[in-house]
Amino acid sequence: MNGSLHSSPNVVDIKLKRGPAGLGFNIVGGVDQQYVVNDCGIYVSKIKEDGAAGLDGRLQEGDKILAINGVKLESQTHKAAVELFRTADEDVHLRVLKKSPHRVNGPVGSQPEHKSSVSAVGVLAVLAGAAAFFGFIYMRYHKKLF
Repeated sequence: MNGSLHSSPNVVDIKLKRGPAGLGFNIVGGVDQQYVVNDCGIYVSKIKEDGAAGLDGRLQEGDKILAINGVKLESQTHKAAVELFRTADEDVHLRVLKKSPHRVNGPVGSQPEHKSSVSAVGVLAVLAGAAAFFGFIYMRYHKKLF
């Protein structure tokens, strides 16, 4: 990178007003607690529905927060990032990299959907095997009765 804060269509600026419950989201990551492999960034791990972020609706779990009130987060420890959020004024400006649908790790729910590899033929084979097994047991039991 050339020191810019990501000039990409996936980068958005979000302004939030701190409410009674704070900003209403949790973060993970930092240079001391990497959350994404080879990435020291700060990520949104949980959005509280009734908090400022939840009511605003633009910030999502899995988004990477690049800066808060102009302070870059790329080289911050987790504790330092938390302190920046905690001590921010009532009006907070976030620069956010929206989560990629192809990210392979991150918060719960950010994983790509996987299709099941179980086929109908496989299910039928298992059912047929179970029927044969129980049929064998049934027949063996009935032979002992005669």
